[in-house]
Order: sequence, then structure tokens, then C-alpha cells
Amino acid sequence: MTKENTEKILNTLDSVYGTTKEGFVHTADWQLLTAIMLSAQSTDRQVDETLPGLWSRFPDMESIIQAPVEEIENAIKSIGLYKVKARNIKKCCETLWQRPDRAVPTTIEELVKLPGVGRKTATLFLADAYGIPGVTVDTHVFRIARRLGWAIGSNPVRVEKELMEALPKEHWNRINFQLIYHGRSVCTARRARCEKCVLSKWCDFPRTDSNTVPVPQTKQAKNQPVKRNNMGD
Repeated sequence: MTKENTEKILNTLDSVYGTTKEGFVHTADWQLLTAIMLSAQSTDRQVDETLPGLWSRFPDMESIIQAPVEEIENAIKSIGLYKVKARNIKKCCETLWQRPDRAVPTTIEELVKLPGVGRKTATLFLADAYGIPGVTVDTHVFRIARRLGWAIGSNPVRVEKELMEALPKEHWNRINFQLIYHGRSVCTARRARCEKCVLSKWCDFPRTDSNTVPVPQTKQAKNQPVKRNNMGD
């Protein structure tokens, strides 16, 4: 993939899918982190519909900590993997509460130490909360990055590094949701609809013999693809 073609693809993605994405409703950093944790294996729409009731029932970390996990489950039961997420959210809030400032960490290294927070969730949080550049590799990003010719890595960590080398930093935060949208509508896991793709003239994939790519070898890959952008861990 040449730099010229990369620039054309990025400009097209900006034009088709936009450069910004509306974030989840929140008034505190711990709520944003919770929302991103919920988004794994769920759509943004499902999370958006759940958050108002969740914040009404649990307006602060202390109310989450004091609540039985079953109450948290009931508040998020429309979300995928809600039982696991309820336990992680409660444990995460308990851990944050024990910090001297009770604040959400501002580095990936500290964030991934929190219960239920992996590298993708951490990267998305830092991007949404502070605008810190970072590439998030979910199944859509993994698949399309390889098809486009931006990456050849066989796991998300390697593809993340390759994308950070291939793409200008100002595109890192938005490439995730752009490729998720493109992956859902055009460049799907089952079939790359190259005949309908606005990127096909610059893409390596139509010129290959294979119409499939490996799925990333992570625990997530054994389940259904992440529906966000996160995304998820």
C-alpha cells in the first residue's frame, strides 16, 4: 500500500463516515469507562438505550459498590454478556474507590490493571476522554486492515503497531469507528463486496485470489465479533 493510496483511502473514509463520533452519555470519567466496557459484544445503540436508566439507578461509584451485583445485572440485561459485565463494573468501581484520588487512570498501563478493562477499552477511553491518539483493533479493523494491505500481522497487537506506522496520528482515533461502519455494511467477514466498495480502486484485496482472512487469535475471536468499535475486551 503506497502512501498516496493510503491518503486517498483515509480521505474517502472521512467523507463517507465522518471524522467524529458522538460519545456515550456521561458526566464523570468512571461513567465513560463503564459505558465503553458495556459496548463490547453490543452495539452503540443498545448501550445508549441502557445508560439513562443505569445512571438514574446508580448516579455515583458508591451506589454501584453498595448494590448487589444482581441489581446491576437487571439494569444492563439488554446488553450482551451482561452478567460478566455487571461483575466487572462492580469490581472496577471498587478498585477505583480504593485509589487515593478515586479517579480513572490516564495511562494504558494503569487502566489495564482494572477489572474488566483490556487494551482496547483502555485505548478507547483515553481517546474519548482526553483525545489521546491510539489505534483500537477489533475484528472489523483487523480484517479490513489486512485486506487493504495496511497490515499483515496475525494478532491484534501486531496489527495495532502496523497501523500506527502506516497511518498519520490524526487518523488513529477515528479509524476504528470508520472501519467498523465499513465492515458492517460493505467489507463484511463473510464476503468483501468489492463491487460496491468506494475503496476498491486503492485496495489490495480485489487483486488477491482469496476472499477470506484469518480471524485474530484472541479469546474474543472464539465468540461473536465485537459490535462496537472497541471495541471490546
